[in-house]
Amino acid sequence: MKFTMTLPDHFAEMTVKDLLEEEWLVPRKVRHFIRTRKGLLINGEPCHFQSFVHAGDVITISIEASDYPERTILLGDKKQIEVLYEDEHLIIVNKPYGMKTHPNQPDEADTLLNHLAAYLAPAVQPHVVHRLDKETSGAILFAKNPFVLPILGRLLEQKKIYRRYQAVVHGAIKKDLTINKKIGRDRHDRRKRRIDPKGGKPAITHVTVAKQSPNQTMVFCQLDTGRTHQIRVHLASIGHPLIGDPLYSRNPHGRLMLHAYELHLRHPFTDQEIAVQALPGLW
Repeated sequence: MKFTMTLPDHFAEMTVKDLLEEEWLVPRKVRHFIRTRKGLLINGEPCHFQSFVHAGDVITISIEASDYPERTILLGDKKQIEVLYEDEHLIIVNKPYGMKTHPNQPDEADTLLNHLAAYLAPAVQPHVVHRLDKETSGAILFAKNPFVLPILGRLLEQKKIYRRYQAVVHGAIKKDLTINKKIGRDRHDRRKRRIDPKGGKPAITHVTVAKQSPNQTMVFCQLDTGRTHQIRVHLASIGHPLIGDPLYSRNPHGRLMLHAYELHLRHPFTDQEIAVQALPGLW
């Protein structure tokens, strides 16, 4: 694999070593291979790891497939893929309702990851950056190579990947609010999560009211954290479970009314602003 990136205008001067280790999170073993093979060029010229790189420099990196061992992914149906954005390093697709993000067993072939693997085959194998519940539809980000995967993971941890969800809940929510309640596993049902003030992990959900009626409210949700079932558990905890929620609503009917409507991020290599909407959404 060979990647060519032009460092963005605001890039701060640093050494090649720091670029690979601190900025791009390249594993030590792969950095060693790049060094011994002279697999990095600056503006087409060989360099040392103590050489400096600057804004506007063109960085070319060559890595071997064996540097990042790949696992086997059964190929699904590429016609299931709706692309919202794609470039050399990443792809954002619109996940249908009722489809798992990735397989849990090696013989599964009907998840979004399987279908995306078929869409990208044979040259590229996709890598999961984050996931959506099976019952949740909408925009989801994948890495197209293992080189960019840890960088996207760090952006997610640093809350630099903005995700906005549409949801429809039971009852009338009168005003915007922020739910800050820790979430942990449900000891009685392994499928579920619950509010756990002592043992749970921090979870923050910002809720904005979009439309309301006496019996239901359409809201936007923005996450500061990414806990499993976070929106579902938080809204149920204030007495407004999602319509159609088979786990947290007493009267589920129809599909789960939760949709990852928007996804924004700055491209880790080009600094380009990427913003997509997964249409048509819930309303």
